[in-house]
Amino acid sequence: MLTIRELCKTYPNGVRALDNVFLEIPRGMFGLLGPNGAGKSSLMRTIATLQEPDSGTIFLDDLDLVNNKEQARRNLGYLPQEFGVYPRMTTQDMLNHFAILKGIGDKADRRQLVEQLLVQTNLQDVRNKAIDTFSGGMKQRFGIAQALIGNPGLIIVDEPTAGLDPSERNRFHNLLAEIGEQVVVILSTHIVDDVSDLCSNMAIMGNGQILLVGEPKEVIESIRGSVWRKKVNRQMLGEYQRDYKVILSHLNAGETVIHVFNDQQPEGFEPVDADLEDVYFATLSNHGIAISL
Repeated sequence: MLTIRELCKTYPNGVRALDNVFLEIPRGMFGLLGPNGAGKSSLMRTIATLQEPDSGTIFLDDLDLVNNKEQARRNLGYLPQEFGVYPRMTTQDMLNHFAILKGIGDKADRRQLVEQLLVQTNLQDVRNKAIDTFSGGMKQRFGIAQALIGNPGLIIVDEPTAGLDPSERNRFHNLLAEIGEQVVVILSTHIVDDVSDLCSNMAIMGNGQILLVGEPKEVIESIRGSVWRKKVNRQMLGEYQRDYKVILSHLNAGETVIHVFNDQQPEGFEPVDADLEDVYFATLSNHGIAISL
């Protein structure tokens, strides 16, 4: 269990990135949803001991991550949005290098570990290829491989599927699902489908705060019967935004469809079988967070 209490962080420019964050994250896949600027990356960097919080605590079971950084890093695997490697090094050599940095000194143990990681992430066929020749999905699989070194109890992946094509995204999902059976995995993303597909527990974050916590099925059920849709003229969108709480606008077969959040069925609208995307945008709207439609 990862337990976060009263976590705050304000940057020198005055931006309050983390505003009294409380979270309890059990073993398994946990999705952290939020728009750009919500504070997700600040929270991930703080948990990963890459920056100090102004106040608050973070515990992985009984381990104090804030005050025991060296021990925390031994128990942590981290895949940030952008990660650097020596581009001309091969996959095998780079994993071996990371294993040395993680304190695995025995050469035979490292060889066995690297082989296991190559198989687990389906990179064994490119073990002798330079990482700078990899596709986006292959680089992300390498990122997970290095994050698994040392059998961490906590793995953080920050926006891991952004930019991946559908087949690479599906392979990456399967890999994350397998890993999530054993440890605490935090998936930080703005892609709703990633959380819907993978996570048994989730939170929505905005303006540095946790706005909603729960199981995807439960939070969807909480808005059932309150979301309605209608095909509208795009030029009339402003009027609908003035008269209703419009939470979502999208194109369907070239036509603009809006979703509104309302206790009663508005005239001319039809009911929606609500999904996690509706929950996400309704939550942001209820907390006054601007949504670009």
